[in-house]
Amino acid sequence: MRTALWVQGCSIRCKGCINPHLFSERGGTLMAPSQIIEGAVAAGDEGLTLLGGEPLDQIAAVTDLARLANDAGLGVICFTGYTLAGISASRSGENLLRHVDLLIDGPYVAGSPETERAMVGSSNQRFIHLTDRYGDYKPERTPDRVELRILPTGEITMAGFATTDRLGELANAVHARRSMTKPSAPSVEQ
Repeated sequence: MRTALWVQGCSIRCKGCINPHLFSERGGTLMAPSQIIEGAVAAGDEGLTLLGGEPLDQIAAVTDLARLANDAGLGVICFTGYTLAGISASRSGENLLRHVDLLIDGPYVAGSPETERAMVGSSNQRFIHLTDRYGDYKPERTPDRVELRILPTGEITMAGFATTDRLGELANAVHARRSMTKPSAPSVEQ
């Protein structure tokens, strides 16, 4: 179990991104890094996953968050559209990387879809183990999954990767109507 934090704002804006509603810097919910980590620890989570938007667009706050996660014994996975070389070229990037266990780098490239590995959308994206914490994780051995949440109101939310055909099968199986929502993502207080 992990706490996932989708940050608001993305300067990269990959064409075909799964989260275009997070491109704008406006929106989301402002949260203190300590509040996020306290929530993860209270929930008994093993780690923290940083996604976006683009986490590195809020690098000072995300670095603070990753440091607090490490201090609390949580593992840190960070998804970014930037490459390791680009991140490592700056002092702030190096500071963040000291607190990340697994970096998934590279922009989403719509013309290069990933069909074998879990958690990434295009074949150029790399899994870079910066520590041994997740060294046993092999994305090519992990099938993509879809997470469904059934809320007390009866509303069903879904996250994950699935083909349009699979989504249609699921909708038909539960006799559902499809609707698109635009959830907001939290921003991290600096």
